[in-house]
Amino acid sequence: MDDWVIWLILAVTLGIAEIFTFTTAFGLLGGAALVTAVGAGLGLPVPLQLVVFILSLGAGVVVVRPIAKRQLRQAPSGKRFGIQALVGKPAYVVREVTGRDGRVQIGGEEWSARAYDETLVIPIGATVDVIEIEGATALVYPRE
Repeated sequence: MDDWVIWLILAVTLGIAEIFTFTTAFGLLGGAALVTAVGAGLGLPVPLQLVVFILSLGAGVVVVRPIAKRQLRQAPSGKRFGIQALVGKPAYVVREVTGRDGRVQIGGEEWSARAYDETLVIPIGATVDVIEIEGATALVYPRE
């Protein structure tokens, strides 16, 4: 079996391992093996193939590591998304809100709502703050 085929099989195997483990290490090793497979296909002897593998792996680490560190630094640690992003947003009452039911409009969408304080009755047209999302119901409190 030719050397380039062995390197190609190694690259594919490491690529599959990367898919299942979500580690950058297998991806870098697979990329280096792929580059080495090209070198082996061009007729490089085995010692030079190993040098190509080591150099391409080192280049991958030098290029990928700073990008990964930058992405981790910029990662939104406390950023909310989905329905939790609605917490703290203002809403407009479109049907009277009580401790049992009501309707509010949050960012252009109509939601079922309940008053956060069950003794409150919030009239139509009032502006409220979304305190919590419970299932598909917004728990709201009037702005003062």
